[in-house]
Amino acid sequence: MLELFDDERLDHLLGENLRIIQSPSVFAFSLDTVLLAKFVYVPIQKGNLLDLCTGNGVIPLLLSKRTKGDITGVEIQQRIYSMAKRSIEFNKLSTQIKMIHGDIKDMPKELGHGKYDIVTCNPPYFPTPKQDEINENEHLAIARHEIHCTLEDVIRVSSQLVKQGGKVAFVHRPGRLLDIVTLMRKYRLEPKRLQFVYPKAGKEANTLLIEGIKDGKPDLKILQPLIVYNEENEYTKELQTILYGEDSKEQ
Repeated sequence: MLELFDDERLDHLLGENLRIIQSPSVFAFSLDTVLLAKFVYVPIQKGNLLDLCTGNGVIPLLLSKRTKGDITGVEIQQRIYSMAKRSIEFNKLSTQIKMIHGDIKDMPKELGHGKYDIVTCNPPYFPTPKQDEINENEHLAIARHEIHCTLEDVIRVSSQLVKQGGKVAFVHRPGRLLDIVTLMRKYRLEPKRLQFVYPKAGKEANTLLIEGIKDGKPDLKILQPLIVYNEENEYTKELQTILYGEDSKEQ
């Protein structure tokens, strides 16, 4: 029987036949995370996939619907790791998805260099603030700020873990684009696909999705912009298709 703690709840995961444990005071996944899971290239039949800073396991769960490969998630916070592990067990995916409670900076030593075909990460977006500006909720502070890992840590570790020719994908804020590209090239991850996400037409982009190849040749493709909401404040048809599949266009 599934055990839920405190204010945890069991939510449906988009249009998939999956459920996920969430908590408003501990962790709940964002649209950014879902977009990354849908954006990244994945091998269909086999492969080793790794999701760093996995949170409650939403990316491994969504990737399980796109690939038959083995998926691993890494989460540093014990409570959130527990949520992910219980969600995976509830969905009967323990044979395909493995969760690790640990620091991503330790993973190259623990898991080995160059072992993964695909690495994904939705890292903390913001530099660590001054002590009096840190969110009083420790779980949210760690998820949002570079308290345990910096952007450079994330990109360096991803490069160490991915195979030569393997793919690495991140979701982040457009304001960090130059930092991201500079660090990816520093650690031999050649940017190959880039997409900007806009909350509405006419607004500035607030999210970016980027995928690189370990030791790839320079050739960056800028994908069509993705707009989240239409004038009626509903998801655009393009976003509905990404989230729910082709059938959503008729809804």
